Amino acid sequence: MVGALLFGGTVVRIGILTVSTRVAARSMEDRGGPAIASSLPPSWEVIRQEVVSDDLEHIAATLSRWADEDHLDVIFTTGGTGLGPDDVTPEATERIADRIVPGIGEAMRAAGRAQLPAATLSRATAGIRGETLIINLPGSPKGAAEGVAVVLPVLEHAVHTMHGGHH
Repeated sequence: MVGALLFGGTVVRIGILTVSTRVAARSMEDRGGPAIASSLPPSWEVIRQEVVSDDLEHIAATLSRWADEDHLDVIFTTGGTGLGPDDVTPEATERIADRIVPGIGEAMRAAGRAQLPAATLSRATAGIRGETLIINLPGSPKGAAEGVAVVLPVLEHAVHTMHGGHH
């Protein structure tokens, strides 16, 4: 089986969901999803990668399916975290999450502010559904890659504890 072995045998299974009506309509190239994929350790296994429009129900259904049926360890979303009327990724995440993990969004905003003051406006959140951690990232490739860099040092520990491991 391909993938990094984590804490004695668990493979880190990743999903990347690009949320953009323009990308879904093929009027714009997906750059956020590939930026996330290239920011991950090469041995981690990207199981699902998809593009959906800015539709709350569709986003929520995809996140639920990937967590419940595909049993992914981490799902990264890219896009839909801003202040625009169609930016509903955090609401979709919160709708389907069992628990919210506020420290992840806080850490990404704090790190982002050092680079770009507008990072303060990000509404990115993170939550847990079952044993899947869902992390919202910005839609810009640079912002998405920087968000991965912020959370990468704690992801293996997060996956380990979600699967019943001790702190």
